[in-house]
This record gives sequence, C-alpha cells and structure tokens, in this order.
Amino acid sequence: MTNIASAAAKGSTPYVYLCSIVAAISGLLFGFDIAVINGAIIFLRQQFRLTEFQTEVAASSLLLGCVMGASIAGWMSDRFGRRRILLLSAALFALSAIAAALPRNLAEFTAARFLGGIAIGMASMLAPLYIAEVSPARIRGRLVALNQMTIVSGILLAYLVNWLLSYLGPESWRWMFAFAALPSLAFFVALFFVPESPRWLTEAGRENEALAVLARVNGYSQAVVELEQIKEVIQEESGTLSELLQPGYRRALVIAVALAVLQQITGINTVLFYGSVIFKEMVGGHTESAAIGANVIIGAVNFLSTIIALWVIDKLGRRPLLMFSAAVMAVCQFALGAAFLIQPPPALLVLVCMLVCVAGFAVGMGPGVWVLMSEIFPTRIRGRAMSIATISLWVACVALTMTFLTLSQAITVTGAFWLYSSMCVVAFLIVWKATPETKGKSLEEIERLWRK
Repeated sequence: MTNIASAAAKGSTPYVYLCSIVAAISGLLFGFDIAVINGAIIFLRQQFRLTEFQTEVAASSLLLGCVMGASIAGWMSDRFGRRRILLLSAALFALSAIAAALPRNLAEFTAARFLGGIAIGMASMLAPLYIAEVSPARIRGRLVALNQMTIVSGILLAYLVNWLLSYLGPESWRWMFAFAALPSLAFFVALFFVPESPRWLTEAGRENEALAVLARVNGYSQAVVELEQIKEVIQEESGTLSELLQPGYRRALVIAVALAVLQQITGINTVLFYGSVIFKEMVGGHTESAAIGANVIIGAVNFLSTIIALWVIDKLGRRPLLMFSAAVMAVCQFALGAAFLIQPPPALLVLVCMLVCVAGFAVGMGPGVWVLMSEIFPTRIRGRAMSIATISLWVACVALTMTFLTLSQAITVTGAFWLYSSMCVVAFLIVWKATPETKGKSLEEIERLWRK
C-alpha cells in the first residue's frame, strides 16, 4: 500500500473496463435465465403434462426468487461486501442451471428455478451498483449502461440457444437450462480477478485498500479526492424510513413504485415468457422449433432497440421516451388483442404487433423506468427507496406471469391484451401528469422539485 502513488499514478482505464465487464456477466445470466423459459416451456408442458396454473408456476418460480434475492441483497452486500455476494450469486446461477436440467417433477424444477431467481435478484441490484462504485465519473454512465446491454444480450442468447437446441426433441429443454452453467462458472472464476468496491471498503474502515483500488482506476491524485467525496456521501446517506413518508419524498416514492409496477403489468413479459406458447398453441399451425424461432426475431429487435434507447435517452429526455413508449405499447397491445378476434389469428400480424410492442418497450419503459428510479430520490433516502421500488417491480412481474394463461382463459386472449393496453394508457397519463423531467438536472435540483 505504501507505493500506491508510484504504482498507479495515472490509473488504468482497461482495468476499469475489466471490472465492469466481469460484473456485467451477471446481466448476461440475468437475461438468459429470464428468457430461457420461453422456449423450454413448450416441452415442459408436454413432458410433465402441466395445467395452465402449473405452467404459470413453472414460469414464475424464478421471479418469486427474484423478490427474495432483491430483498436480501442490500443488507448482505453492506455486511459482507459487493464482490462476495456476487460470488454467491454466481454459485447460485450455476447450481440452478444444473438443477433445472435434471428435475424429475414440477416441484424439483420449481425449487431449482427459485434458486436462480435469488441469484438474479441479488445480481440485478448489485452488478450496476458495483460498476457505479468502481468506475470513474467520466465513463460511469457508459459502463453502467453496459449492464443493460448484457441483459438484452442474454435474452437474445437464450432465444438462439433455445432455437438451436429445440431440434434435439422432447428432452431438449434440459440442455437449454444446462447451457447457463457455462457462463455461470466463468462469472464465478472471473470475480476472483476484480477488487472489492472502494465504496464498501471505505464504509468497512479499510481506507488504504479503498485508496489502492481508486488509484488503480483513476490515478493517485484523483483517488485521494474521490476517497474524501465517498466519505462525505456516506455521512449524508443517513435517511430514515420515516423520511420517505414526508410529503415531497412520498410523491417521489409513489411515482417510482407506480412506474415500476406499470413497467411490468403493461404486459411485456407475456411476450418474453410466453412467446412460444402464444405462437404454438394460441396462434397454432407452428412446430415447436418454428414457434421458438420467432422469438429470435423478437430478441434481436429488443437488442437493437435497447442500443437506440441508450443513445437517445440523454438527448431526448426521460419523459418523451416514456410517453412515446407507453403510447406505442398501448396501440400494439390493442391491435394484438384484435388479432385474436380473427380465427385462426394471422401469425404475421401477431408477430408484427409483438415486435413493435417489444421495440416500444425497449426504447422507453424498459431502460427509462430504471434510469428515472435511480435519479428522482435524494441521496440520503435513495437506497431504501430504490429497494422498495425494485421489490415492487418484481412482485408485479410475478403477478403478471402467474396470471397470463389463466386470465386468457377467463376473459379470452383478446381481453387480456386489451387489459394490458389500458395499463399502458395509465402509464402514459402518470408520466404526462405527474412525472418530472430529470434530464440534465443535478441531484440537488431534482430534490428541490419535491420541496415545491
């Protein structure tokens, strides 16, 4: 530690990228585990003779784990460190992948996926946090965005793997889940080559180690300045739960939770989770491989649209993108519902509606809600408020995934998609009437908005 100045006088940008890429592998696993069920569910339904409700349980068990993982990740990482809990999530990712490939019944499969959900809940919260805490300010936004890119890359990878493996026959679903063990193990090993978060090291009283990490990242002179800034911010982050209920902050919390919930119940995960079921069983006339192959196109559109969103969100602002996104999704969900009034539903029309809906989500409601949630809270209450909003998002995701097939039977597929369309209208109105623009504003300026 005594030679920090000479060893890291200028810092190392490649080293920062290495740390960020390693952490972002969790985003790849996040996206893969979320999306792999889409192709596997067709074969699972056949092999285990699942009812509609059992299919919903199989699809949503991962998300129940996400709620738990997100609930415990914060305090566990504060106590044991970001890197150690990321290591735990990597181990759970690998264990879940292997266990999900070997179940003899639905109960064993559900338990395996629940473990994977815990890993996702932890990683979805800690990976962007770790990247933000280890990155210098000049490239922090770009590196945090890397995590979002790996998530959509993981979704696309899952669809490609599902499609290629679907030709192996009825047992192909086992290989679909097993594939995730490879990047999980790579993630676990790679974490041993990156440091602990300097922010956490400072909070733990290990300032020399924190200074060493900061110096390697940004040079010694800047590291000294950043260490003092970290200590100042830590002192400011003493907000209590009761502060969230103060009038101004309460409004921010309500908006964040509402947008988090609406991001899910506008229906996007019906496409990401049940796309193959929609094409194979609801539209009909497709083989398993053809139904799964349609999702590859959806994944590619999701990937490309996310790239566009990351490019324009700081140029156009949050509100315009969110309103545009909600409007596009409302129209597409309505058209999708109308398509199912035709028997048989025209497959091309269904696919086009789904593609435009996914594109609309990816340029606005997808990344935009996460960005807005990270900005609208004052520093002193941000951690607690983000936890509440994130848990609300996962609970809404569970509710959507657990009800789509049952809802489609109860009020028809058309009724289900028209319900989601109405939720898109609600999201549009909340952004239009109640959500402030945060583009280009400092955290202090945003805080003053809530005090007016």
